[in-house]
Amino acid sequence: MTSALPHPAAAQGSVPVPEPPWALLAELTHGCPLRCAYCSNPDQLVGRSVELTTQQWADVLRQAAALGVVQTHLSGGEPLLRRDLTAIVAAAVEAGIHTQLVTSGVGLHQARLEGLTAAGLHSVQLSVQHSDARAAQRIAGARASAAKEKAARLVRAAGLPFGVNVVLHRANLDALDDLIRLALSWGADRLELANTQYYGWALRNRDALLPGPDQVARAREVLEAWRTRLAGRMELVWVAPDYVDGVAKPCMGGWGARSLTVAPDGSVLPCPAAAMLPDLDPPRVTEHELAWIWRESKAFNHFRGTSWMGEQCRTCPQRERDFGGCRCQAYALTGDAARTDPACRLSPDHHLVRGLVERADQGQSTAVSPPYIYRTEGP
Repeated sequence: MTSALPHPAAAQGSVPVPEPPWALLAELTHGCPLRCAYCSNPDQLVGRSVELTTQQWADVLRQAAALGVVQTHLSGGEPLLRRDLTAIVAAAVEAGIHTQLVTSGVGLHQARLEGLTAAGLHSVQLSVQHSDARAAQRIAGARASAAKEKAARLVRAAGLPFGVNVVLHRANLDALDDLIRLALSWGADRLELANTQYYGWALRNRDALLPGPDQVARAREVLEAWRTRLAGRMELVWVAPDYVDGVAKPCMGGWGARSLTVAPDGSVLPCPAAAMLPDLDPPRVTEHELAWIWRESKAFNHFRGTSWMGEQCRTCPQRERDFGGCRCQAYALTGDAARTDPACRLSPDHHLVRGLVERADQGQSTAVSPPYIYRTEGP
């Protein structure tokens, strides 16, 4: 494989002065009671012993607010495994940042939620794997459906804005109708239907997760029917399957353009999947100020703007819309993070994606589904 990173964009031309970021994904831990086959955490998980402390997270949140961040997703892994989660929520609120807890619901009980709410927690997003408990257990590698239903009742009773997130793939796309009914019965304000993005453990399980075009088309029909029926009762968000659609997705609104991710050990990344890129050498909040990392670090400036792009992307009229697609996906599929994202039908490497989608279609037609490789905990 070739090197993941080209020469810095600054050496090839001008790098735009970045606007302040508005969002922070705070990955508080990689620990999780579930072992989801589609997990986007890196396959080399950060161990609990090297996680940032309460005070370090509080400092990160203060720095983030000073930099311009107005919203944070408190995520993981499972953030409820952090005993100091309430203190972290309070630190974010004190800094003036809107907080959303992204959780599996496992471990959320009345007293815990009351403490989080008292600390100022603004909203909750609950993950769901399937509407059927047995199918959900297979996907997650653990029983959790009852805990999720309980968590949904608690959140709704607390009056917090409440969203449900479903990662869609071959094993649950055909259950979309029931998944929407489930979220509706729980009183969710928002349902995010996110087709799997193939990084981390999802990349390792791609052959078992990737759907074919016909299955995606059926799901889209169900989605549009429900959008008409609900008429504003519950927001339905669809994150498109770029492999199937042949359209490159914007890379986080542009590399280092809108948001940043802080991993459990304090590594700061332009996107959650960027840990997979060799030679990125992500800076850490234990060694640098967040403002310097955002504005000056090599990791955040490598793919800013368009000067790093090859000729095909640099002259494409979509370059300010899709930003050349996903750098991590380009690396995963070609070994070169600077190439045009192969998900784009204009990419010279698009045949790589088409081959995978065609193979997924064949697998579905013969009912062949490889076993899942479940995520495991770090050291």
